[in-house]
Amino acid sequence: MIRINLLPFRAARKKENVRRQLSIFLLSLFLIVIVASWFSFYLSGKVKTLNAKIKDTKAQVEKYNKINKEIAEIKNKLAILNKKIEVIKSLDLTRKAPVELLDDMSRLVVDKQMWLTHLEDRSGKIKVAGVALDNPTVAEYMTRIDSSARYTNVKLVSINQDTSIKELKLKRFDIRFEKAPQKTESK
Repeated sequence: MIRINLLPFRAARKKENVRRQLSIFLLSLFLIVIVASWFSFYLSGKVKTLNAKIKDTKAQVEKYNKINKEIAEIKNKLAILNKKIEVIKSLDLTRKAPVELLDDMSRLVVDKQMWLTHLEDRSGKIKVAGVALDNPTVAEYMTRIDSSARYTNVKLVSINQDTSIKELKLKRFDIRFEKAPQKTESK
């Protein structure tokens, strides 16, 4: 009987098996390193992209903050201008009031029978002082003021004999009344 020595074959097979496992391990390790490197490059690229977007966004935020500050300044200036316009409008509405009051009082005076010595307007409350020849003249003047649509609440505060001129019996009077509220037209 012939004996065959199978030991070297088994040893060669074992060596081949170890070599194959080692090459599979090295190839797997190489693939893992390549995949990890690619993933690292991919993530670093993504981080760079996101950092660039963050930088751009911050630049835009700064730009818009500057614009918002300019808008706030413009709004403040606009509010100041609107206040000035309102003041101008109120001044424009009230600038004619003293002239109109003086004109009204001169029109309502009973000619050659009375004279005004004092005229005062404080926030629509008007005080008139003057001298008249007699009481009916003062009453006529009060009636004229009361019949005017521009004035209401006419009151005689005082009427006294003026003794400064002895030849004439003049009457000193004080009258108070108010401006009637203006009727505004609704649009």
